[in-house]
Amino acid sequence: MSSKPARKPNVVVFFTDQQRWDTVGLHGNPLGLTPHFDRLASRGTFVANSITCQPVCGPARSCLQTGQYATTTGVVRNGIALREDAVTLAKCFGKAGYQTGYIGKWHLAGPGYRDIGVAKHLRGGYDYWLGADVLEMSSRPYDTRMWDTEDKPVKLPGYRVDALTDAAIRYIDEHQEDPFFLFISYLEPHHQNNADSYPAPDGLTQPYVGRYTPPDLQALGGTSAQHLPGYYGMIKRLDDALGRLQDTLKSLGLEDDTIVMFTSDHGSHFKTRNREYKRSVHDASVHVPTAFWGPGFTNGGRLEEQISLVDLPPSLLDAAGLEVPDTMQGRSILPLTRGEREGWPEEAFFQTSEEQIARGIRTQRWKYAIETKSRDDWNEDKGTAKRYYETYLYDLEVDPYELHNLIDSEGHLPVIKRMRQRLISCMKAVGEAEPEIVFAEQEQRGQLLSDPGEEAL
Repeated sequence: MSSKPARKPNVVVFFTDQQRWDTVGLHGNPLGLTPHFDRLASRGTFVANSITCQPVCGPARSCLQTGQYATTTGVVRNGIALREDAVTLAKCFGKAGYQTGYIGKWHLAGPGYRDIGVAKHLRGGYDYWLGADVLEMSSRPYDTRMWDTEDKPVKLPGYRVDALTDAAIRYIDEHQEDPFFLFISYLEPHHQNNADSYPAPDGLTQPYVGRYTPPDLQALGGTSAQHLPGYYGMIKRLDDALGRLQDTLKSLGLEDDTIVMFTSDHGSHFKTRNREYKRSVHDASVHVPTAFWGPGFTNGGRLEEQISLVDLPPSLLDAAGLEVPDTMQGRSILPLTRGEREGWPEEAFFQTSEEQIARGIRTQRWKYAIETKSRDDWNEDKGTAKRYYETYLYDLEVDPYELHNLIDSEGHLPVIKRMRQRLISCMKAVGEAEPEIVFAEQEQRGQLLSDPGEEAL
């Protein structure tokens, strides 16, 4: 008897936009918004400290498609196209014989694609296409407009989350025979730009009025009182969509043969940290909900390590048994699911390069970040700067919502020095030049030093 070769696992990426880490039950949200996510993450692998490396739409997407930092992809702000020769997930899976499909928001085509379809050479190598570059501009909550593989306009019925989910279910149903890699990129719970609102489906805003407000938003306010009810309603519908997709896989007999990854590009601080919703070094912007389930991730448990967005692409390839290209700057988390933790970095590194240029690292206990103070210090094309200032230090163990900045605390100077040197090492490791930093303790005396100090580790 000849044995049939094992089928390669299907892979589905369920990608939300602007979803805070503390919106899911496994992170303590009390509203019951995410029963499907919580159940599936508990059965699979829950990434408790998932940190985006760029808290803004386009750059984060470039990182997730390539496993590279934005300063490497070149997409350091919105409106820049992903390079045509970039080694993407779609190209890696396609080379291995997978059918590849993309549904939803792309935001990597560059300028001029708000109201037209994305040219084929700018789609990152995906075979099947049903998308829009800037979905928040080309559609409305009940008016979903995208373009298909042949670049023909398509209007889909239903609330936007449901419209994309219906399309994803059709794709899965039509691609059962061959292994597929499907990337579903929702706009929700991102705000609707033209109205500066968070429009939930009809009937899903009022149930959350006056309910739970996270501690940072309680203290800082912003637009949370106005926008949280709609935001929560959008997340509830996204979780319903996740449940429908899982039901689809189960009904087609694909549940045990499909890896599913849930993550988001960044969070939302509701105009508490700057003039808008993201582009901040705070956890409200950089800490996102992430989980895997399916082959390779079953019973992986709760991972407490700092895991970056750039670690997710190599994890998917590794779990599918495919080679991880040398171009990827992240690393697979599969060893962590097996309890092999030796050598994993203690920190996650992140960059911001739009509206503000900043760099930061997050460990289990500490958050440290530097920012520019003047656009004169910027290299806007590269998303880098020639001079930074020490701006933030937070003790996440006692201040998880980052309400007490310790950067000027003399008692924390040894910690600042250690974190400073760690950040410099991270910047150099991803290809950035060693930065010029104005130290907090020296800025108070109007002095500029460049030596990180003998105590730095």
